[in-house]
Amino acid sequence: MNMSKPSADTLSRLADAAGPGGALRAGSDDLARYLVEWRGLFHGDTPLVLRPAGVDAVAAIVRIAHETNTGLVPQGGNTGLVGGQIPDMSGNQVIVSLERMNSVRAVDPLNNTMIVDAGCTLQSIQEAAASNNRLFPLSLASEGSCQIGGVISTNAGGTAVLRYGSTRDLVLGLEAVLPNGEIWNGLSGLRKDNTGYDLTRLLAGAEGTLGIITGAVLKLFPTPTATETAFSAIPDPQAAVELLARLQDASGGLVSTFEIISRSGFELTLRHFEGAKDPLSQPSNWYVLAEVTAGTDGWLRAMLETALGSAIDDGLVLDATLAESESQRDALWALRENMSEAQKLEGASIKHDVSVPVSSVPAFLQQATDAVIEAMPGVRPVPFGHIGDGNIHFNLSQPVSMDPQAFLSQWQAMNDIVHGIVVSLGGSISAEHGIGTLKRDEIKTYKSDVELNVMRAIKAALDPKGIMNPGKLL
Repeated sequence: MNMSKPSADTLSRLADAAGPGGALRAGSDDLARYLVEWRGLFHGDTPLVLRPAGVDAVAAIVRIAHETNTGLVPQGGNTGLVGGQIPDMSGNQVIVSLERMNSVRAVDPLNNTMIVDAGCTLQSIQEAAASNNRLFPLSLASEGSCQIGGVISTNAGGTAVLRYGSTRDLVLGLEAVLPNGEIWNGLSGLRKDNTGYDLTRLLAGAEGTLGIITGAVLKLFPTPTATETAFSAIPDPQAAVELLARLQDASGGLVSTFEIISRSGFELTLRHFEGAKDPLSQPSNWYVLAEVTAGTDGWLRAMLETALGSAIDDGLVLDATLAESESQRDALWALRENMSEAQKLEGASIKHDVSVPVSSVPAFLQQATDAVIEAMPGVRPVPFGHIGDGNIHFNLSQPVSMDPQAFLSQWQAMNDIVHGIVVSLGGSISAEHGIGTLKRDEIKTYKSDVELNVMRAIKAALDPKGIMNPGKLL
């Protein structure tokens, strides 16, 4: 949706509403970092970046935007991968950054809740929970810079969904500024509230199209005192699925993380990151990184050793190592978490954030790999991700000799192939990154008219002027 260009008077009013030091005008050297996402795929333009320091300032900004039909683009840490946080190139949309709203408002260890501003980084929230002997389990590779408002708005997943659920499952209540400028205070720490529509779950995952999240009540958990981390070589993805079931049975459902890593991605990490080492004696086509946590120590390691030993005897595991220290655990995790950056250093890549039922992951990996190689000989599939919840990042690196732009021009063709297979297996074309701009038009192919019409009706009811994140999601 193209909004009219805001007048000089409107821009001045918006800047004043943001408060002292809360506005960056076009031409400022500091503006560039708000206008491109980290992969460089999405670029935008804006006359103004607003950085309000409180919810009242956000509400004042939205009221002016509603009055003047000015498009607003909420932005957190700018770590999203589908362009949802980037304005278009018209120069008519104003960015609202929540980065100055970064306070932990309250921690209630007895209720296992925390109230935070939307601009808090995920890492700062984890640290605040830890200082109160509690765990906030959401973990992302970008946790040092991503902000909780953006994480909630995109319903991000991360590595612990298997045990604790996605972001939406970790949010009890929200505070948000609605498209007319009203403040909705839903900061309730209740776990049971059966009084009508669940507005919290509606706004979580709405990608800023229904309002601007300014605060949240988050679930906390007891801090595990025992953690065991295992890195295993496996013969194929089917073995990974069967190993997951065995570890869940053996631990009583205490597996918190179960990540699959392809050899192709593993080799990229070894090549591009100094100090990265293969922890096993022989190479394998596939690996899994598994973590099991509990509240008491003394039995967890023996359980894991026994389960892996049995899996080795049965051919599900070829070799395995357990972390002997926190530094070894960090080294094993680095092999997984550095894969995206390693692929970026390798050249152009086409990424797919998809999910299928866990039992269908092996079929998806085989079918998708065969199909993309047939369509583009020389393409290098780099699949990895959260096999424990069926979320696979099926990324494609360019053929070695291919021009990067020529490769990226095939993005939609590769999407059609991969997403067609995903949907045929009962999956989703976006597991944890959202829709944004990247998949906005594509969801029309995969969602029913009924579903899309309901979504449009909700958008029209809450944001009839279409000022909230114009052109995103729908």
